[in-house]
Amino acid sequence: MCDSIRPGELWLDDQVKPIQAHGFSVFYDEANQMYYWYGENKEKTDGKGTIWHWGVRCYSSKDLYNWKDLGLIIEPTPDDLDSPLHPTYCMDRPHIIYCEKTKKYVCWLKVMCDVTSQFMCVMQADNFFGPYETVHKILKPLKMDTGDFALYKDRNGDAFFIFDRPHFEVVTAKLTDDYCDVAGEYVENYKNLFPPFSREAPAVFEKDGRYYMYTSGTSSYYPNPTRVCVFDEFLSEYRDLGLVCIDDADGTSFFSQFTCVLKVSNSELYIAMADRWKPTPFQQKFGKMYLSIVEKAMSSGRHKNITEPDLSPKEMMELPKKTFKRHENTSISRYVWLPIEWKNNVPYIRWHDEWRIEDYL
Repeated sequence: MCDSIRPGELWLDDQVKPIQAHGFSVFYDEANQMYYWYGENKEKTDGKGTIWHWGVRCYSSKDLYNWKDLGLIIEPTPDDLDSPLHPTYCMDRPHIIYCEKTKKYVCWLKVMCDVTSQFMCVMQADNFFGPYETVHKILKPLKMDTGDFALYKDRNGDAFFIFDRPHFEVVTAKLTDDYCDVAGEYVENYKNLFPPFSREAPAVFEKDGRYYMYTSGTSSYYPNPTRVCVFDEFLSEYRDLGLVCIDDADGTSFFSQFTCVLKVSNSELYIAMADRWKPTPFQQKFGKMYLSIVEKAMSSGRHKNITEPDLSPKEMMELPKKTFKRHENTSISRYVWLPIEWKNNVPYIRWHDEWRIEDYL
């Protein structure tokens, strides 16, 4: 049994197996007072074959320390290369949101078949645990390519799709009433940037009537500095508040990429939650060198020609129906959960080797 959080250390479930829920979110079921941690299942990913994911896995907990494996809530389709859930395709960052109007749980999935094709798959279910049925097999919201994203429901019950338009701006689009498509209204922020300075991995949260969003830069699986912005309404201009990781001397956000923020029930504690995609000392050392090289090259404009954004509309497409070699072993990635510290209305993050939720309640 665990009674504390140890960021970056191996986290085991109730079956004494590493938790496999990456690019994740945590959903709180108020009726049952239960937390559900769900994300990409990487149990069969090894960086040598063609498997990127093995569906969406879910865990439950009442204390946020100890997690019970509930299995897959969205299954992979290993026998169907015409399905966006085939394990060879890059299914990333599942987000589930409940729609009161339809009484459905709506799940959006980012899918990338190769470096030039990124789209969304939208599913829904009567129950959080499925079974999920496909609403949109391939969706290009606003006819745009879509990278890392978040779903968020505002205080009025309107829902929004916030995504990295690879890789030069962040777009926020209002969803339809059933949360299964975009409605047409949208705004653009963090515009005209290039990797590694363009923003991705949005993590949105609310405090005292204002919305905040963490984003990372774009440097593949190697970490970079996390920034935060603030806004009063989703379809508005977002004001950047700067870097947020305290004493992050190497600019790697503690070798992590934040993916979501959880407000702990019946408290004022906010937890910034991250993936540590590159957990080994060698990967971390190489990551700092890699980021330095990319920053220097991009600051000089030397590689701008290969990252110039394509603003042309993207129509619906077909899946390639072939397997791809996958070289990243993300099954070994770890998790970093840290308490947020508020100073002058800015949500800062400080490293802790170990910490307890009870100390912040």
